[in-house]
Amino acid sequence: MSEFQKNDGAILLDIDDVAKTFGDTTALKGVSLHVREGEFLTLLGPSGCGKTTLIRIIAGFESPTAGNVKIDGKSILDAPPYRRPLGMVFQSLALFPHLSVADNIAYGLKIRGLAKDLIRQKVEGALDMVGLAGMGKRYTGQISGGQRQRVALARAIVTEPRVLLLDEPLGALDLKIRRQMQTELKQIQERLGTTFIFVTHDQEEALTMSDRIAVFREGTIEQVAEPNVIYQQPATRFVAEFVGDTNFFEGSIQSEIGGASRFHSPDLPAGIPLTSMSLPDGARVGVSLRPQHVKITDASRALAQARVIRHVYAGQSTRLWLQMGERTLIADCSESDGRQTIPSPGQTVGLDWDPRNLSVVSL
Repeated sequence: MSEFQKNDGAILLDIDDVAKTFGDTTALKGVSLHVREGEFLTLLGPSGCGKTTLIRIIAGFESPTAGNVKIDGKSILDAPPYRRPLGMVFQSLALFPHLSVADNIAYGLKIRGLAKDLIRQKVEGALDMVGLAGMGKRYTGQISGGQRQRVALARAIVTEPRVLLLDEPLGALDLKIRRQMQTELKQIQERLGTTFIFVTHDQEEALTMSDRIAVFREGTIEQVAEPNVIYQQPATRFVAEFVGDTNFFEGSIQSEIGGASRFHSPDLPAGIPLTSMSLPDGARVGVSLRPQHVKITDASRALAQARVIRHVYAGQSTRLWLQMGERTLIADCSESDGRQTIPSPGQTVGLDWDPRNLSVVSL
């Protein structure tokens, strides 16, 4: 590991035009991605989009059909997995049931031939880091699912990898423990300063934990950006609809005197004013409108009208399904909206929104 020296803030991992085929199936189509030292990067996308394939190529468990993977500018493709400055946490965890917690964590250190006293010191430090101090003598069958998750994490970080790869490690946990582990995992990553590459298909998980998110679709990357940009300024229709819920409209731009622009769609009763637009007159675009940005108001003075189909109480908000012409829209109402009563099914309501909350993407 001495040939790989830490350099905070610099590009650590380069994935250059990586492609992978399995027979007639193309898993990756020329993916390029640059990962910075110390960042938490999430690979997000539906099952079968290429996330895990890319992780396995980085780890050395698969070879790319084309392209290169570099750390600090040096290709690692010829290095076997155990020679790469990487750690990995699998979805299955892959713990040894016949070994104690401490021996599971120490496994990689023993392979490296470290002295017993140093191994014990590092294992105790890793146990403390993941909140399992004093539990080293237990076996994995004697601890909870969340604790086993921490053991797998401790085993990965104890070898001090430059990059930690995590392939949907929280997928088997129940919701409460999963959310707790999300917080703890991010805190551990920040304390260590290690680069984490985290794979998930859970949009909320990605938004909660990441410094940046790479959204995958069918072997390609649709967008790479910070979570707030991914959510508020999606680059494509796929990103808008996959990351969170949205109402999506297709239409065209119509420029007006004075430089203003309006979006016209057959699904909307009138043109919608747009802000900060630079698209030419007549351009075909899509508009994403998040449910929380749809405001329920008086039908007589609204941009549009709709009929309430049904509503579902969800704790902090109530979701409404609304029929507007041939389209069904969703809107979230909360107590902060100042509304005392939630509209009933069959009721006609007005719909309004702030043009600044509209996300526009080219089609």
